[in-house]
Amino acid sequence: MRSLQRDESRARFDLLSVTAYDVTLDLRNEETFESTTVIELVSQGGSTFLDIKPVTLTSIAVDGTGLPVEALAEGRYPLDLPPGEHRIVVEAQMGFRNDGEGLHRAVDPADGAAYVYQMSFMSAAPSVFACFDQPDLKAPYTLHVRAPESWIVVANAAGEQVGPGQWEFVASEPLSTYFVSLVAGPYHRIAGHHDGIDLGLLCRASMATALEKDADELFRLTGQCFDEFHRLFGIRYAFGKYDQAFVPEFNAGAMENPGCVTFREGLLFTTRVSRSLRIQRATTLAHEMAHQWFGNLVTPTWWDDLWLNEAFAEYMGNRVTAEVTEFSEALVWASLARKNWGLTADSRPSTHPVAGTGALDADAALQDFDGISYSKGHAVLTQLAHRIGDEVFFNGVRDHFELHRFGNATMADLFGSWEAAGAGDLGPWTSAWLRTAGLDRIDLDRASGELVRTAPVGTAVERTHALSLAMWDGGSWQSSRVRVEVDRTPVPVSAEAAVVLDSDDTAWADLTIDPVTAAALPDLMGRTTDPLLRATIWNTARNGVHHSRLDPAAAVALICAGVPQEEQDAALTALGLWAGDDGDGTRGAVHEKLLAVVRDPDDARARIHDAFLDRAFSAPQNSDLQLVAIQGALATATDPAELSSFLDRGLFPALEIDPGLRWRALKRLTSLGATDRDELDRALADENDAKTQIAHAWCRARLADPDAKAWAWQRFTGEVSASNYEIEAIGTGMWQTGHDDLLAPYVERYFDEVAGTTAVRTGWVLADAALFFYPITSITGTTLRRTDELIADEALNKSMRRVLIDAGDELRSRLRTRKRYAG
Repeated sequence: MRSLQRDESRARFDLLSVTAYDVTLDLRNEETFESTTVIELVSQGGSTFLDIKPVTLTSIAVDGTGLPVEALAEGRYPLDLPPGEHRIVVEAQMGFRNDGEGLHRAVDPADGAAYVYQMSFMSAAPSVFACFDQPDLKAPYTLHVRAPESWIVVANAAGEQVGPGQWEFVASEPLSTYFVSLVAGPYHRIAGHHDGIDLGLLCRASMATALEKDADELFRLTGQCFDEFHRLFGIRYAFGKYDQAFVPEFNAGAMENPGCVTFREGLLFTTRVSRSLRIQRATTLAHEMAHQWFGNLVTPTWWDDLWLNEAFAEYMGNRVTAEVTEFSEALVWASLARKNWGLTADSRPSTHPVAGTGALDADAALQDFDGISYSKGHAVLTQLAHRIGDEVFFNGVRDHFELHRFGNATMADLFGSWEAAGAGDLGPWTSAWLRTAGLDRIDLDRASGELVRTAPVGTAVERTHALSLAMWDGGSWQSSRVRVEVDRTPVPVSAEAAVVLDSDDTAWADLTIDPVTAAALPDLMGRTTDPLLRATIWNTARNGVHHSRLDPAAAVALICAGVPQEEQDAALTALGLWAGDDGDGTRGAVHEKLLAVVRDPDDARARIHDAFLDRAFSAPQNSDLQLVAIQGALATATDPAELSSFLDRGLFPALEIDPGLRWRALKRLTSLGATDRDELDRALADENDAKTQIAHAWCRARLADPDAKAWAWQRFTGEVSASNYEIEAIGTGMWQTGHDDLLAPYVERYFDEVAGTTAVRTGWVLADAALFFYPITSITGTTLRRTDELIADEALNKSMRRVLIDAGDELRSRLRTRKRYAG
């Protein structure tokens, strides 16, 4: 299907004004559904096209005159609309999808019940109903749904069941097409109310117990966030009721659909989780609520300003969670869980400015929906808020909301409101931080006693950094601040003292732990108690390893010293993902890099495992710290007998081994070659639900036998259909270091066959599959060469090219580390 071009959207906006949509859906079949769309509009007179991606286009009529259905091509139906009012009626048969987009249908293995939800972002709405699919052609929607009689249906606007299986909804406020949503199935729904707003929580029936258990927390967080957003913005929530649905096989963390927010089902906890995961859920909830104003009430005119949606929601979600909810440590969590995502993205060849990317079409815009838009955008908006102050910041935001209520706006509109509120000329700051890509590198030059700033190659703009420094004085950390405005900035540091740059975690720069500090830190971690300082140390170590400027052996020493003293479960979670062997090419960087360059890799792996195990034994029994330390110990375990003892409750007799922990152990046993298909099948039969099925798929792909790899590859090529979650699990499970001979044929097949997967996938999952099945464990020059050759192919799909650029950069990093530190 063709992607909408920016010039096409401008032309269509100038031609059309959409008055209303009326959509009727019949969801009673299993593979397809009937969709009837009535569109009322006003045309200035001219030619355009309607977006629709059906299985079968049944009929189309304009002002009562039927048109030939054969004219549909590549998801577009050409129209010639004279000046004046028009009524378009489209009847079509649409297909349910299993890739997390459009109208996604999933069957719960726990009870066989089917569940449906709509994900219209970014260009999936036409696979549900006929529309003019672009963000600036907003209109109200009236929805009518026929569904199985046992189902409930919720959508953006309020609705009710008017007969068996018949649901009617009032007209919504004006919405962009990518916000239109419904959730339908035998969902369990809990009703609530706060400050005049009707609330709802939904999940699959088999997860009802988990939702009931957490409903008070979720409603409390929702109410606290509504109160704070009302106070800060001075404008009430505008979309009536507010449902929050936990839905199966969801691609993103959540989607901010007005009045009908959808969440990744993993954020509803059916097994025990740590506090850090509850913080993640709370910040996600607050993030989506912030979108109800920024993104929903006022929507970007085009996709190149989508970063503003996400940066604003990230900033407000983290801030409000920390300031008004029980999760006051949310900013420490955000540093540990999110910052390196953005720093790494900003250092890759695919880096791009936060703003002004152009985004010539929707597909190109989707590739910039990344750690730069979220994490760097959050960092620079935080910087801006500190620069201009809360009064100016929120006065400008309120003005923006009032001027463009239920409409669309641009970055220039928002910055105009801030400048009018008293921010002054933001042009130089915008040029430095929003329109300039990449990271400044800042190093401590001990010989000269200076901080050395190095801008990205080809960057003409100079950026100022307000940087905190922590220096060990022999008994404690002493903090100071310095402004880095030129390339060399004097700083008063002792030649032998450990120094941590950005100790309060406010900078956005490429930082490294210098050799003197790296040598000293293992002895100092036990006396380093400030959570943000520790978070900065961990983040800087991860960044240094990625850029091959910190010896993996030093990183191992730091982990082994710091983990047993760590008090933040968010830190232990991040370190477990970083140091563990989970088979995901985007994680496990220390594990992959130390294998080839540490003198005794088996000893290094054992020491990392022992560090997590020590923390598990020393943490308070059944505490969150103990739980995440155990998870880290499982991810780094090397002894199958120890894992078996864990499953038999020999290591932690008082610990409940729930399915979450059991499958972590089974995954590690599979990686160690200590289990087989029969044992995995028996475990699944004992605990068969959506989450254990995904864990089982990962394990099956991980098995070290040719049949398992062939089974996995059939899912990649599309020979056998697989859902979006199965694609992720199977792809990340398939590749494992140490199985080069077994996997070698698939390295070659990947480069020969990945481009052809466009025939079986589209959208989000197309790029995801290319990433998850990338042979990241084949750390050779030949694999890198094949990657670069494929990137250079002009016919390659844009989204595939983007993930291959990033995967190739990670492979270069691993090769660079081996060259620099091996031997």
